[in-house]
Amino acid sequence: MTSTQPDAESVESTSTKRLEEEGEIAADYLEELLDIADLDGDIDIDIDHGRAAVEIVSEDPADRSLSRLAGPDGEVLDALQELTRLAVQAKTGERSRLMLDVAGYRSARRAELVAVAEEAIARVKESGEAVALDAMNPFERKVVHDAVASAGMSSDSDGVEPNRHVVIRPA
Repeated sequence: MTSTQPDAESVESTSTKRLEEEGEIAADYLEELLDIADLDGDIDIDIDHGRAAVEIVSEDPADRSLSRLAGPDGEVLDALQELTRLAVQAKTGERSRLMLDVAGYRSARRAELVAVAEEAIARVKESGEAVALDAMNPFERKVVHDAVASAGMSSDSDGVEPNRHVVIRPA
């Protein structure tokens, strides 16, 4: 008797293909946007932690024009990510969890947030008291939660958008 259940390898292959398709759709959408905005940039597509990851990078490291697509505090990048996710959803019919980065903004922000989390973790260990951080968007909170979990401690998100923040608790 043969099993009708797909094996783990074919499920992973299907998932990878779906994520690659998301990345390609996003890249096409973003290339059109760059053309309309008359901005130069290359698009890198990857799969990171089970998500399509797309980054717009500058061909010239000295060119800062792409930073406008990140905006102050990443608000423009967050909006552009949502629009790109909607473009992918319109083509695939499925909700996308695609992550978008522009000119290394998110990777630099991730490093800053890990440093903030490490400092707060040290304060919690020293004082034994919970520490509440400033309000953060979902991406930023996820980075902090991951850093806290890596340190063997616990954290929760508290509050309501736009004031939702992370609270780090003693282990």
